Amino acid sequence: MVSIGGPWVMVLGAAGSLAVCILLAVALRPSVGRARAWCLAGLLWTVLVVALVTLVPANGAPGIIPAEEAQTSCSWDVGGPAPDGFWIFSGGQRLLNTALFVPPGFFLGVLLGARRRWWLAGLGVVLLAGYSAGIEAIQLALTRLDRACDVTDVLDNTTGAVVGVALGLAVAGTGWLVGRSVSRASRTRSTRSTR
Repeated sequence: MVSIGGPWVMVLGAAGSLAVCILLAVALRPSVGRARAWCLAGLLWTVLVVALVTLVPANGAPGIIPAEEAQTSCSWDVGGPAPDGFWIFSGGQRLLNTALFVPPGFFLGVLLGARRRWWLAGLGVVLLAGYSAGIEAIQLALTRLDRACDVTDVLDNTTGAVVGVALGLAVAGTGWLVGRSVSRASRTRSTRSTR
């Protein structure tokens, strides 16, 4: 049996998906603009990295897991015991689960804020929370991943998404990342409408 997993699979997957997302940004740039293209590519890449980090077996495929050892339901022990972190970071797992969803939330917040669609931020957080819940469901269903389904992960991921969206909306409000062209275009439209 071929064992696929471990940190290097995650790193290679992240690098490969980054290359594809860069190409996507370059392809989208003429139709949606430079800043939006890079933010869309960044959002896609961070969502893919989340999938890699959470769905690739951490230490290679564990092989056959006997049915009596398989997790049969998600843990509802909110804030329960969590390991000391992961191979890259020394922080606790709860901090890592929170930090993991800050980048997708950030790019989503920038995209919504740049289009003056900040009122959709709540829906964006709900979608990211749903993504997290879906990951936990997959971890429960696919025992061979050797991952644990835990409601605390969803709560921590959602907290990270909220922080990321708030930061993204703040940055979009300054016009720094999305470029002055969006702000300039908005001012031009508002100036024309007042004439």
